[in-house]
Amino acid sequence: MIAAPSGAGKTSLVKALMEREPRLRFSVSYTTRKARPNEIDGRDYHFITAARFQEMVDRGEFLEHARVFDNFYGTGVHAVADALAAGGLVLLEIDWQGARQVRERLPDARTIFILPPATQALEQRLNARSTDSDAVIQRRLQDARRDISHFSEFDYVVINDRFDQAVEDLHAIVRERGDPLVASRPDVERLAAELMAI
Repeated sequence: MIAAPSGAGKTSLVKALMEREPRLRFSVSYTTRKARPNEIDGRDYHFITAARFQEMVDRGEFLEHARVFDNFYGTGVHAVADALAAGGLVLLEIDWQGARQVRERLPDARTIFILPPATQALEQRLNARSTDSDAVIQRRLQDARRDISHFSEFDYVVINDRFDQAVEDLHAIVRERGDPLVASRPDVERLAAELMAI
C-alpha cells in the first residue's frame, strides 16, 4: 500500500514503479469524484455515483473505503483477492484511513508513506495541476498536514525529493530491501514535524 498527502507526487511515482516492476498489479480504486481531463475510467479509477458506491458498501464489496475531500474512495475486495490468489503482488494507492483498514484485514501487507521534501514543494505541485481553485488548494494543504501526522503508522517512508531516487527507494521496498527506509528513522521524524508545523 502506498499513501501520501495530496501533491506529494504519489501517482507519478506509482506509474514509474509499475513500469519498473512487472510483478506488480495495480488495484484500480472506485471513486465518486468527477474524472479529471486526463483520467480514463477503468484505468485511473472506476468512476461511479454516490448511490452505487453505497450499494457496494452495503454488500461488503470493498476491502477498504473512506471519504476524502468530500468524495468517497474504495478498493474492490474481489479484484485484490483474485490477484493475490494468482500469486501476484498487488499495489494499492490509497490514503492513511484505507491503509489502516487494510492492515486490519491483511496484517502482512507492507505499507509505504510518501513525503514531499518541503511544504513549498507540496504547494508548487498542487498549483501546477491547474485543476483546483485557491480555496481547494489551501484546504488540501491543511488536510495534507493532517495526513502527514499519520506517517508513523506505516512501515516505510519515501521522501520524494529527487524523483529517480524515490522510485528506486520504492523498488527497493518491493524487492524486500527497504530496511534503510523504515518510517521510524530520525530524518523522517524531523521532516514530518517541519511539514506539520507550517
